[in-house]
Amino acid sequence: MPETKDKSKVHKLSIKGSAKLVSEFFEYSINSILFQRGVYPPEDFTTIKKYGLNMLVSADDQVKAYIKKIMSQLKEWMQGGKISKLVVVITSKETGEHVERWQFDIEIFGKQSKSKSSQKAGDKENSTPGEDAKPTEPIEKTEKQIQEEIQAIFRQITASVTFLPVLDGDCTFNVLVYADADSDVPVEWGDSDAKEIKNAEKVQLRSFSTNNHRVGTLVSYRLAD
Repeated sequence: MPETKDKSKVHKLSIKGSAKLVSEFFEYSINSILFQRGVYPPEDFTTIKKYGLNMLVSADDQVKAYIKKIMSQLKEWMQGGKISKLVVVITSKETGEHVERWQFDIEIFGKQSKSKSSQKAGDKENSTPGEDAKPTEPIEKTEKQIQEEIQAIFRQITASVTFLPVLDGDCTFNVLVYADADSDVPVEWGDSDAKEIKNAEKVQLRSFSTNNHRVGTLVSYRLAD
């Protein structure tokens, strides 16, 4: 009897399926960062099972509405292959200083880099056009391998409290989305700078990839005075 290959282990995500997976990853990443960094109190979060892990998501109506608004537009841009970067910036309410910046770089396999814009949950900023770069070839992976890579990133976000400075006082957050300059931008999304942190320390975290996208993670933070 001829040997048959278990095709269920070599499942390729469609570009739409990959975009959905990356969008979900961002939604849980935002929630995890808000919880782990104490931007909102622990009692404002509920636990759900995702990626084989216990994930914390905000139960605060205003935070949920804000994230939902971001994700609605993000999914549209992701499916259109328009996004190159998502950034979560934590800012001190007292001083207005940006104290922490979580950057997720998105590479779309087979796509040449283009001129980009930065959009904040509601914001748009024109940036310098990037040079054309040779697209990276994807590596075929199983769904299990992709989930394991995502799990590793969330474990690093959880472990970040061991090396990141304690956030003093009340903080707030913003989300920036870097999209192609020709992207359709809703009127409620306004202009924003990159919200970089002055003299920041940077730590490169793990990445994950599908057969369509690669997502890299970098956290920048202000050293304690």
